[in-house]
This record gives sequence, C-alpha cells and structure tokens, in this order.
Amino acid sequence: MRDFWRSEPASLAEFASRFTGSSDLYEADGRRPFASINFITAHDGFTLTDLVSYNDKHNHPNGEDNRDGQSHNRSWNHGVEGPTTDATIVALRQRQQRNLLATLLLSQGVPMISHGDELGRTQAGNNNVYCQDNQTSWIDWDNAHRHDELTAFTAALTTLRAAHPVFRRHRFFQGRPIHGSDIKDIAWLRPDDQQMTDQDWTNHSAKTVAIFLNGRDIPEQDALGEPITDDSFLLLINAHHQPLTFTLPDQTYGRTWQILIDTTDPRLTKTSRRQNHPKPGSRLRVAARALLVLRCPLTHGKPATT
Repeated sequence: MRDFWRSEPASLAEFASRFTGSSDLYEADGRRPFASINFITAHDGFTLTDLVSYNDKHNHPNGEDNRDGQSHNRSWNHGVEGPTTDATIVALRQRQQRNLLATLLLSQGVPMISHGDELGRTQAGNNNVYCQDNQTSWIDWDNAHRHDELTAFTAALTTLRAAHPVFRRHRFFQGRPIHGSDIKDIAWLRPDDQQMTDQDWTNHSAKTVAIFLNGRDIPEQDALGEPITDDSFLLLINAHHQPLTFTLPDQTYGRTWQILIDTTDPRLTKTSRRQNHPKPGSRLRVAARALLVLRCPLTHGKPATT
C-alpha cells in the first residue's frame, strides 16, 4: 500500500490483492479475511506522519551511528526531508495520510492503527525508538488538538466501516476478483467505466482503479440466520500525479450515488456541497493522489449482474 500511494511501478495488482484481504495468503488453508491483520505503520518503523515526511531514517539520537532500524521504509518526503513550511508539500503530505488511512480502514481484514497516527504523531524521522523514553516516543496529548482534522477524518472512516458489513466480510470475494470478468460481488473498473483486463493489471504504470463493492451480495447470515445485505460502494482511486476523470458505471451497479469521502477534503465539508448525487454515466474529476468513496443506498438500484 505504501508503494502504491507513492506511485511505485507495478503496484496496482498487489494493491488489489491486499485490499481484498490477501486471499493468496490465507484462503488455501481455510482461513477467512479476518485472518489478515492489516497495518500501514506499526510500533517498529516510521509513524504515519513520518512516512510521508522522510525518505531516510534519522536514528542518530539512538547512539548507534544511524545503523539501527530499517533502511528500506517505502517512504516518501514529497520533496523536502522533514518539517517544511511549503504549503503545497504540507497539503500533499496530509492528503497522503488520509489516502493511507482510507485504504487501511476500507480494506477487508482487521485494521490496526499504530498509536497516535490519528493524532499526527511524529518521531522526527526516528524509526527505532526502543531506547527513547522521552518526547520522541511519547504522545503529546497537550497538542493533540492541532491535528483534530486528521482525528475527525479517521473517526469518519471508522464509523463508515462499523456501519457497513460490506467492508467486514467473513468470506473472500468469489470469482476472479483481480481480473474483472464474471464478477458477482466485486468489480474492478478503469476510469472509463470498462472492466479491467489482464493487460490493464500488468501495465506497470497503472495508478488508477474504480472498485465496486456489491453490498447486495454478501454470502453471510446474521445471528438470526437472516441474509446480510448492505449498501453498495464505489471507490475511485487515483494514485497518479495528475487529476483524472472517472465515468461512473451504468445503472447495473446502482441508479444513484452519494459521495461520502473525498481525501482532498479533510473535514468533508466540501464533499457535502459538491455534486452529491451523480447518476450512472456521470463524469467525476478525481484529484491527483486522491480517493473518493461513493455509496448507493440499498433501497436504490438492483443487484449487479456482471
């Protein structure tokens, strides 16, 4: 996921595998999606803030001549190493944090958020703070409010995940979920609304995809034995360095959509005011390195038949 959002080549297919719960790792021996513990950051390594702020580790305070800690962090400083007052870089770093959190919390499996990532915690580029029992490793609770936008955005994502079982399936997606043909419960679409082909998946420069999650086809039952149904969702994902226009799929997927999440909008205030009920065939502009989440209510549309 780190490689995908920093636009590394040949990362789209891997992104898709991990987003759907890593069936290649767990399904063969009968395990379910919740066997996958998903995390972008952990206690060992960069914090989320540092992941988008440093290309290199800065572990000199540990007293080991910067030899300790992982050197291959799949991180990107977005143009400046460490803190900067460049407003463009700051905005991009913050959007990338939201992209990574949205990817984590909307993926199949069990999400794990490293402590303080939702508060913008930094370790000043130190990715091995085992010996730092001080401000480097502590959470600065007195100043946590400075990152209340990120905290509120994380809360919106966790609320969305908790409310919708389509993001918490107990069974892996069926068919060929990576290749986009004969799909019943998931579909992978290009920005032109056509299904992804094998050639699209092997295109090393591919950085965009639309993911349709069919909430009307969850092969599970609740505690009372009733079928579990949910709204359907469409995720428009653009990890390219330029904005792109996505065409929404036809009414087979849903007759009306509502934009819930836009990672360019930290407080989701603009999201609620933009064209918020686009119809099938509508064209939506997705900013560079951004992610949109659209919902089709269960009371609208009909089950997908693709």
